[in-house]
Amino acid sequence: MTTVCTIGYENTTVERFLETLREGGVELLVDVRAVASSRRPGFAKTALSGNVRGIGVDYLHLRALGTPRDGRAAARAGRHDEMRAIFADHLGTLEAQAELHTLADLVRGGKRVCLLCFEADPAHCHRTLIADALAELEPVRIDHLRP
Repeated sequence: MTTVCTIGYENTTVERFLETLREGGVELLVDVRAVASSRRPGFAKTALSGNVRGIGVDYLHLRALGTPRDGRAAARAGRHDEMRAIFADHLGTLEAQAELHTLADLVRGGKRVCLLCFEADPAHCHRTLIADALAELEPVRIDHLRP
């Protein structure tokens, strides 16, 4: 069974983040943030893609798998059940389904894939919902990396 990883960069450094990807054998980092910017140096899209390429990891941004604005607001406010409901609705859209199937194809392609978002705790992040939806399309084991 293929393993798919997830990772959040909250409360970590770029160095520790990259070390965790390396230790996890990650080959492709899939950014599932709706907005791939960050106030944290090294984690905005351009810097992040350069940082991971520097350790031999490919980068892909699947924006349609990001949480909509109202879901991000619910998550920031600690309303995780509300965020999950909003994201579940979003995941049913054509755009999100297309990118979910793209993700499944990438996993079938044999590279070790890791889903990236901000939250340190995967239970509070939509990347876990994506991983669960992926597991319905493709048999995978989920490994939550924690830098």
